[in-house]
Amino acid sequence: MTEASAFYTPLAQGFAAGLHTRGPWSPGHQHAGPPAALLARAIENAFEDALENASPAEAPMQVLRITFEILRPVPIAALQVQTEALHAGRKLQVIEATLSDESCKPLIRARAVAVRSSKINAPAVPDPFAAPASPENCPPHEFGFFTEDVGYHTAMEMRHARGALGGGHVAMWMRMRIPLVVGEDPTPLQRVVIAADSGNGISPVLDPARYTFINPDLSVYLHRPLTGKWVCLDAQTIVQHAGVGLADTRLYDMHGPIGRSDQSLIIQARN
Repeated sequence: MTEASAFYTPLAQGFAAGLHTRGPWSPGHQHAGPPAALLARAIENAFEDALENASPAEAPMQVLRITFEILRPVPIAALQVQTEALHAGRKLQVIEATLSDESCKPLIRARAVAVRSSKINAPAVPDPFAAPASPENCPPHEFGFFTEDVGYHTAMEMRHARGALGGGHVAMWMRMRIPLVVGEDPTPLQRVVIAADSGNGISPVLDPARYTFINPDLSVYLHRPLTGKWVCLDAQTIVQHAGVGLADTRLYDMHGPIGRSDQSLIIQARN
């Protein structure tokens, strides 16, 4: 693989996007997964800054929900990230982050809600859905509708867990082949977010050669952090005649369910 060091390289001001951020719809634009993960990284750093004022005995903050509003296509170019603490309580924090281009035009806005975790004595509630097979027992898979040789599709390893491809309901294991940022080990949240934006990509019901199904948003809910490097997306896409849809995804790691993600879809016929 070429240019395989990371999705992003730090600059004096911001980050330079590499070719492995490239998405399926345009060779000059990124898949939304990497920039969403970059915003998650900035939000995590903001939470860590807030923790400096906490006592050593206090538990760390745990992200419960992070929502991304994808305002414009993200170019494969230099990017800037800014964060703002909307609420910085000791038990609840809300952080907003914005990804902008070099002209300071906002591209993606993200908002995360985190709480201070605590241990309780409560009975475990089993997952009512069947867990996917482990990635070691699943065949390799590659996205079939990317047009370039290098992109997000070559930077993510995939294993097909279940479901008929093209049938609208598919489970797929995914893990990063390269770091998000040069020299850094991705955090569990970053690993989840960079994969979660692929729910619509693994469970399409429409032919990508005839239609685009781009998501203007992504919401990720987590009831526990990811363990390990693999995240499984058990995704189902629903399409309506009005040109809108929904990709609804259950998220798993090797030990069971960890949360859920959802994407609204804008569906258009290709010219």
